[in-house]
Amino acid sequence: MELNLDIGEGHYQIRGYGADYIQINHEKIDHSVIVAPDQLIYTWPPQSLAELNSSHFEPILNLHPAIVLLGTGKKLSFPNPALLSEFYLHRIGIEIMDTAAACRTYTVLMAEGRRVVAALFIKA
Repeated sequence: MELNLDIGEGHYQIRGYGADYIQINHEKIDHSVIVAPDQLIYTWPPQSLAELNSSHFEPILNLHPAIVLLGTGKKLSFPNPALLSEFYLHRIGIEIMDTAAACRTYTVLMAEGRRVVAALFIKA
């Protein structure tokens, strides 16, 4: 699906997504990625929710977001609640959703000027 909202806010915009990619600006990415309006972490080690551990959240926390969107792949799945404790301790909101919903939500929150970070899985 192609996303068309473009108000020029942020350097890294999600322009589209499909079953096996996320398009950030003009590049289609086929692996897990972290994106914020002003930074792209192109290589994020976990490739599925099953591989996720608390150390994988360090690059997200270093971006100092107000809200984090965790896109869990094609289907909505929830990580172990204990993994999310870092976000609660730092008073950072975290929303869990499928990756397509996370892409759409990122685009809206970025357009609102929010300090949003999306951590996105392609694979389930």
